[in-house]
Amino acid sequence: MKAVIALLRGVNLGSHNRIKMDTLCKLCTSLKLRGPQTYVQSGNVVFCTGESDLDRVAKRIGNGIERSFGFRTDVILRTAAEMRSVIARNPFAKRNGIEPGKLIVLFLGGEPDSEARKKILTVKANPEVLHMDGREIYIYFPNGMGRSKLSTVALERTLKTPGTARNWNSVTKLLAMAEAAEAPNS
Repeated sequence: MKAVIALLRGVNLGSHNRIKMDTLCKLCTSLKLRGPQTYVQSGNVVFCTGESDLDRVAKRIGNGIERSFGFRTDVILRTAAEMRSVIARNPFAKRNGIEPGKLIVLFLGGEPDSEARKKILTVKANPEVLHMDGREIYIYFPNGMGRSKLSTVALERTLKTPGTARNWNSVTKLLAMAEAAEAPNS
């Protein structure tokens, strides 16, 4: 069984799209996903599955959320191996002074086409620094996200694929949870 990390888009932001994490775990268990564990309240769940078609797993989770909670959300999945790759490809890893809480990864639900990738390169992100690599965009917000004019929603629109952002602390914690779930004694 492989560990998978589900990143739900737009969950528990303000009073919209509310899901209690214990209820999300119960939903995942009902979908035959093994050992689901959540991390913080923003819709992160780690589970194990023998299913090889992760698109089908994402669709089952999305359908289950719609049935149980009455709204539809994007469900973006990464395996533990993919998350290890996300961390290994961090373009900011060797830079001094990078604060993990100000570094986010925008996880994309699909692979943007070449035209959309070219458009992203023209986005004015100063003082933010943006790097796209595969299905992830790494963005460093030196002044914090709250003061930035750079919108992840606008990036998603440009790329024509949904995405959901997590800060670096969450990314590394989710990988640690996935690796623990994959360990032989778990």
